Amino acid sequence: MAEAKRISSYRLRRGAEITTPDIAKAVIQQKLGSYQYEMFACLFLDTKHRVLAFTEMFRGSVNQATVHPREVVKEALRLNASAVILAHNHPSGDSTPSQSDIELTRKLKEILGVIDVRVLDHLVIGDDVAAFSELGLLQ
Repeated sequence: MAEAKRISSYRLRRGAEITTPDIAKAVIQQKLGSYQYEMFACLFLDTKHRVLAFTEMFRGSVNQATVHPREVVKEALRLNASAVILAHNHPSGDSTPSQSDIELTRKLKEILGVIDVRVLDHLVIGDDVAAFSELGLLQ
């Protein structure tokens, strides 16, 4: 109960540590869960998993957002990020990752890996949260 209360009051401020996957899921769900359109965002972290920035990068329609990997790379370099948690919402409420979500994640992981930025997870926000790391989709 105390952990749930602590997580619900957590704020994504610069320098805050993301110490557990549950914290990342809760705060990102809070940020993206109410949008009626797809929003793709990135939580950029330093080497100690402290927040550098939470950036809403691409706004889409009710069932799709176009993501430009080049822009994700530019922002990661600008912030000097060491790691990133990718996230987007599904306004339908169904957090099941689509095939295009899986392909995008593989592509971003490969591209970001070239510049030594680790993709820690990709969260799909719906009525609940699907984490690629928990589903075995980050290989």
